[in-house]
Amino acid sequence: MKAPVRVAVTGAAGQICYSLLFRVANGEMFGKDQPVILQLLEITPALKVLEAVAMELNDCAFPLLHGIVPTDSPEVAFKDADYALLVGAKPRGPGMERSDLLKDNGKIFSALGKIVDKVASKNIKIVVVGNPANTNAYILSKNAPSINPRNITALTRLDHNRGLHQLAAKVGGKVSDIKKMLIWGNHSTTQVPDITYATINGKAAPTVVNDDAWTRDAFIPTVAKRGAAVIAARGASSAASAANAVVDHMRDWVLGTAEGDWTSMAVSSDGSYGIEKGLVYSYPVICKNGDWTIIPNLPVNDFIKAKMKESEKELQEERDTCKDLL
Repeated sequence: MKAPVRVAVTGAAGQICYSLLFRVANGEMFGKDQPVILQLLEITPALKVLEAVAMELNDCAFPLLHGIVPTDSPEVAFKDADYALLVGAKPRGPGMERSDLLKDNGKIFSALGKIVDKVASKNIKIVVVGNPANTNAYILSKNAPSINPRNITALTRLDHNRGLHQLAAKVGGKVSDIKKMLIWGNHSTTQVPDITYATINGKAAPTVVNDDAWTRDAFIPTVAKRGAAVIAARGASSAASAANAVVDHMRDWVLGTAEGDWTSMAVSSDGSYGIEKGLVYSYPVICKNGDWTIIPNLPVNDFIKAKMKESEKELQEERDTCKDLL
């Protein structure tokens, strides 16, 4: 059996992690032959709940779970961590926009970046879940200069998965029929779900859908605003679906994307598609050998291109709002 990897998880007593941690411990993220040590971070008032989560994890008797470190110390949680799932953040409530969270959560991720830089493995792979995720990942990266920016990503797999479902429902098909769905941009209402290159049972999705008005006026806004719809329905942010997306994101990054398919990840822009270099921006990527590659040279129509630039502009404005944290 392989040596265990250390996985730091923030917000570990929260709702997302209550759906997430058991799947990580069961081998769904890193593979059924990869033991894990979970290093679980919470704020001090939540330590009692975190103790209960640790008890339940132990009571599952997962063969791959080789240790649990519950703590309210970031230095302890990130010590020698190989992976980090940054879930903990101030939550978005009813009527709130992600921009409302920017300053408070920016301070959290600025501080975490400094700690990651100091105590984590230099090869750590990080996914930021706490919103606004793209800009939080950017802030974290700027405060962790010894960590390769390629190793700091943000979660748009939830949007990607939402898009898969909406497209499958539209054509009366199955999610498994669809390949090459993608999300451009920010994990916000400016994101750009795009079916231009998607296939459904090998056929071009736009041809199968045959409804440009639906794609433009229903599909894109439904996917982009799905998080707000969930909040309106349950009075709290997406939890189980977000946890599932974290598993999907990290599994594909570590173990590779499926042959003939790609996924959506918010990664440090290399200037592809005219997006400012360094912004954490969602692109279509393939993953192999623990690394990701942006799909190059896709033709982008004027409508999508304009929306991509709107999302870039939002990310630039978020970054500029947090200049004092960089």
